Amino acid sequence: MNASPVSSIALPQKVERDLDFLLDCFREVLEELGEREVAQHLSRPGGVQATPGSLPERMVQAYSLAFHLLNIAEENTAAQQRRVKEAAEGVASEPGLWGHVLRHLKERGLGARQIAEVLAQVRVEPVLTAHPTEVKRASVLVHHRALYLLLVKRENQMWTPLEQQAIREEIKRVLELVWRTGEIFLEKPDVLSELRNVIHYLRNVFPEALPVLDRRLLQAWAAEGFEPELLRDSQRLPLLVFGDWVGGDRDGHPFVTADVTRHTLGELRLNALTLLHQRLTGLSARLSLSGRLQPVPPALEARISELAGPLGERGQQAVRRNPDEPWRQLLNLMVARLPVDMSHAEAVRLEDAPGRYREASELASDLDLLHTSLVAIGAGRLAESEVLPLLRMVRSFGFHLAALDIRQNSRFHDLAVGELLVAAGLEGKDFAEWDEARRLAFLERELASPRPFALTGVPIGPQADAVLGCFRVVAEHLRAHGSAGLGALIVSMTRSLSDLLVVYLLAREAGLASWTPEGLVCHLPVVPLFETIDDLKHSPGILSAFLEHPMTKRSLAWQQKASGAAHPVQQVMIGYSDSNKDGGILASQWGLYRAQEALAAVGQRSGVRIRFFHGRGGTISRGAGPTHRFLSALPPSSFQGDLRMTEQGETISQKYANLISAVYNLELLLAGATEAALLARQREQRAHPLEPHLDGLAETSRRAYEALVRHPGFITFFAQATPIDVIESSKIGSRPARRTGQRTLADLRAIPWVFSWSQSRFFLSGWYGVGSALEALQREQPEAFALLKSQGLDWYPSKYVLTNVSTTILSTDAEVMEAYAGLVEDGAIREQVMGMIREEYARTRRMLEAIWGAPLEERRPHIHRALSLRQPWLRVLHRQQIELLRTWRAQRKADGQGDHLLPRLLLTVNAIAGGLRTTG
Repeated sequence: MNASPVSSIALPQKVERDLDFLLDCFREVLEELGEREVAQHLSRPGGVQATPGSLPERMVQAYSLAFHLLNIAEENTAAQQRRVKEAAEGVASEPGLWGHVLRHLKERGLGARQIAEVLAQVRVEPVLTAHPTEVKRASVLVHHRALYLLLVKRENQMWTPLEQQAIREEIKRVLELVWRTGEIFLEKPDVLSELRNVIHYLRNVFPEALPVLDRRLLQAWAAEGFEPELLRDSQRLPLLVFGDWVGGDRDGHPFVTADVTRHTLGELRLNALTLLHQRLTGLSARLSLSGRLQPVPPALEARISELAGPLGERGQQAVRRNPDEPWRQLLNLMVARLPVDMSHAEAVRLEDAPGRYREASELASDLDLLHTSLVAIGAGRLAESEVLPLLRMVRSFGFHLAALDIRQNSRFHDLAVGELLVAAGLEGKDFAEWDEARRLAFLERELASPRPFALTGVPIGPQADAVLGCFRVVAEHLRAHGSAGLGALIVSMTRSLSDLLVVYLLAREAGLASWTPEGLVCHLPVVPLFETIDDLKHSPGILSAFLEHPMTKRSLAWQQKASGAAHPVQQVMIGYSDSNKDGGILASQWGLYRAQEALAAVGQRSGVRIRFFHGRGGTISRGAGPTHRFLSALPPSSFQGDLRMTEQGETISQKYANLISAVYNLELLLAGATEAALLARQREQRAHPLEPHLDGLAETSRRAYEALVRHPGFITFFAQATPIDVIESSKIGSRPARRTGQRTLADLRAIPWVFSWSQSRFFLSGWYGVGSALEALQREQPEAFALLKSQGLDWYPSKYVLTNVSTTILSTDAEVMEAYAGLVEDGAIREQVMGMIREEYARTRRMLEAIWGAPLEERRPHIHRALSLRQPWLRVLHRQQIELLRTWRAQRKADGQGDHLLPRLLLTVNAIAGGLRTTG
């Protein structure tokens, strides 16, 4: 195979050329705006000479924007490289994408029919959340998208010099807009602002990506010589759907009220229907086939007559509008049947009148008929190019865009039940403190009865009113529109069977459960979320008891019948963030692996398919990593092609802000899920020789990590050696940084925990404890260490962890760590805790290099180069942040003042996050 024209040398050169161009434009803008001193300091990263004392006032903002320009240059270069490589080497050249995956599966001996069978079962569901890790304002994100598109536009070689100059001036215009736009959040965004951001992707980006994804799969399929007929039916293609937590996730979020949830469901539905109205209207304008020039299939004529009658005058208008054009007439009637009123110029309104579609499946059926009628007259090309993409969009987005999950903490549910008992005149105010046996006995009695505790509308107490108010909104939506737009009832911090049965009780109160001849059934899935390492260890027993419970069995059977699924499905969510904060990265990652194996086995014994919902964050510490490697590292028994995973905070804009990148990242998910599902069927279900050793490594690593975080001075060290106090003062998300406001490590959310360690370049949660574990293995079991060295980078689960830890170690900066540690006032605490960190860092790097067999910089050259390019600017920003932190804290301690410094500190937070491309 010929080498790609874009070599590993040419790639960084293109990044640097694009960056030089963008920085030249930026410097010109600065000079034209009178910011000459800032422009002079803004050299290429390697040319930074400034010290904190000599930085011009707006230099931090300039560096922040420069980092975003570098990120844009890298994103564009990566996209262009993929295109050039595919043109030179073929569609199978890029790892993780459809062409490469189909080639790999073919080489493994899998035939087209085997692959097609699994493709039809693949279901991928990214769930968008508003976790507070997006530091960029929505206005700034819009400008960044514009800059990226202009840089892509500049790639076209057809432009004349004058046209190139016009593009350059346009880039300068956008740069001026960014420079004049406030970068930091002065007020916390409310939930509805976060919802508007999520809806932007659901309405404007993902629908555009869907037909491109289908086309790329079909092109790769043809390139491998597979029979096109196997994928001719659109239902044979993998299904891409979306979920949403914004407006439904109320865990520690008091601002997500029942009214917010009602508004969210309405907005999602309204935007879905408006999108469909636009697409159907556009298709009607294009599909101008005359009934005089081709035969009209009888089924088409019959459907037009059938639809027009119930719509009355509106139906007749739809038919009269295009005489002798029956295909258009059917589309006009589809538009008229949409449950949305577009006739009011001032506002679009939902309209559930007689004759309108109630469910998206009805629209899909009419589009299917339209498709069939075109094929019947020999217009297959038009059927495939015009109707099929719209039919696929309906199946992906329905009348709801995304399914809304409802999440709440188990403790909150317990307090709600206690309030219900008090309101009913029963003992139980202390329900949250009852032992498990007493709780279960009470719940078993109550779930045998359809009688609610309280009357609807009667105030009960803050927790009960909040939970029941939300559940009633969901029940109301379910009765009106069905379950398609509703996800699951997720219980965070699930620690017992009763934590799940409590939700059944609350669902009964709110009308989300109904009485059947067999007993009570819950209409929506109740989903445990296992988060800490101990919770993961106990999860198989909890799930087993839950699946064996009679109400769960009835509910799963009811939900299976309602959805038309072939098997009962129980969703289980696993948390990557809290397990990492709880025990460190190795104990977390391996604990998750073992838990998934055990939970999948529980499902198999119960005859229930387990759908894992991966609660991954945007950093390695919180579960992030290359998508195809993550999927390959899952336990084979746990994955059958049904993937649900969160997309959080800044990862949404990084992956999906631009259509080219959105298609790439979604293709990685779809192709990776297909490959992992097929290879899981091929693999023998037997333990790998490294598994027992990873059990030991995880435990040793956890002990080392716990020795650090339980050190008496650790909380003080953390509070002073990181900018956690600045992050908690920031306005980057609508949700509080702590669940209950207590000043404890347990109460601190994982996001600010990871965010603060990354800002100070410790990246502690991404590597601490790994060195101690590897060193102990080498010392106590040299044969096992030799096995790990020889096979650890070949077996996907261990390779995934070792690769991610290596990336984090390379991102860690020992010199910057020491500088932040200098902020710790107590010298003894500083030396004790920093001494432990210093030793473990050196140990981890040394042991990883023993595994890799070379310096990490040599084995991970792309990561090293990306970091090296940013390092000079980052060093300046870190020094600036440290000095500002020292001054700000001193002033606050002396007289409670210092607020005037907070915006400057927040700018350094934004700039460093932009440079590292990571927050929490």
